[in-house]
Amino acid sequence: MANEYLENLVTSGMLKEEPPTADEISGLVRSGTVRLLDAKNEELSLESRFDLAYNAVHALSLAALRIAGYRANNRYLVFQCLGHTLGLPSEKWRVLDQAHRKRNLAEYEGAIDVDTSLVEALIRLTDEVASGLSQIRTEPDGA
Repeated sequence: MANEYLENLVTSGMLKEEPPTADEISGLVRSGTVRLLDAKNEELSLESRFDLAYNAVHALSLAALRIAGYRANNRYLVFQCLGHTLGLPSEKWRVLDQAHRKRNLAEYEGAIDVDTSLVEALIRLTDEVASGLSQIRTEPDGA
């Protein structure tokens, strides 16, 4: 059954419908899983752990969106769709929103300002996304 929110994003041109491929989903999950494991390595710098966790949650979130049969025009929209692809509660948005803003500052302005609590929250959230993704991948119509 189509999700009305996601279909509205298609109508507005922010998402496009596109069937996923098994290789694409496997690659995104592998990428997200490897990055998440590395982000948990406390021997790495906090900045590296943040970057790894952020990219892990994005890859896993994108996998969920692709399984649903959609592709986003921008990175942030992939996170906004999590409530509709994995049922992620809206209160989790604070972590993703803050991480996305900090990622953009680091990426485009060279200003990285992360702390341990944000990195740990992002890692916990990425674990939740990975768990939700594994549940939809085991359903009969999952990719």
